[in-house]
Amino acid sequence: MTTKPIIALDIPSKQEAISFLDSFEQESLFLKIGMELYYSEGPDLIRELKEKGHQIFLDLKLHDIPNTVYRAMKVLATLEVDMVNVHAAGGTEMMQAAVKGLEEGTKAGKKRPLLIAVTQLTSTTEKQMQSEQLIDSTLDNSVTHYAKLAYQAGLDGVVCSALEARMIHEATSQKFLCVTPGIRPSGSDEGDQKRVATPEFAAKEGATHIVVGRPITQVEYPIIAYKNIDHQWKGDK
Repeated sequence: MTTKPIIALDIPSKQEAISFLDSFEQESLFLKIGMELYYSEGPDLIRELKEKGHQIFLDLKLHDIPNTVYRAMKVLATLEVDMVNVHAAGGTEMMQAAVKGLEEGTKAGKKRPLLIAVTQLTSTTEKQMQSEQLIDSTLDNSVTHYAKLAYQAGLDGVVCSALEARMIHEATSQKFLCVTPGIRPSGSDEGDQKRVATPEFAAKEGATHIVVGRPITQVEYPIIAYKNIDHQWKGDK
């Protein structure tokens, strides 16, 4: 694997985020900025982190009518982030509108952000999906179905569990991105995640990216935890 582990920067303020990143010195990282930090600090933080040389996955999971998502993506493209996402449950038309918005909002000469779709959250179980979403199918079938819709809509990949990466590649393309949260090194607390996997398992199953939060952000020595996970992910000896 050549991609860096994506650090889920689930931290409530810019001050805490910068303090955390200081422990990595000048290392260029791939950071996931989610709703909590983005809603707290806004686009200025994104610009600052990009200026520091970090890659950004802006994890806002857009899910709205096509025109709203289109217009929002035109704005997000101007931030020059590296990856953004939507909920596949918003449907094909919405996902196509997201692609169009990103393409139109990306500055000339720049590469548009990668666009991925959430299939089923890694905190969702099959029982919960069936009883609360009223999806009368297996979790695997639901995830694969959403992945196919995203692929057909022209997206670059999906957010899924590492447990599902192999079947998604088989249903779409080996080049289709599988960005996998719920990554926990052996012995780590699973927290509120249900469909978890180790970095080694994710690599073996064909995940193209792993997203890791608490096992890096909530330990005494984050840079050591990060490097250990990076070695496990890349299969270094």
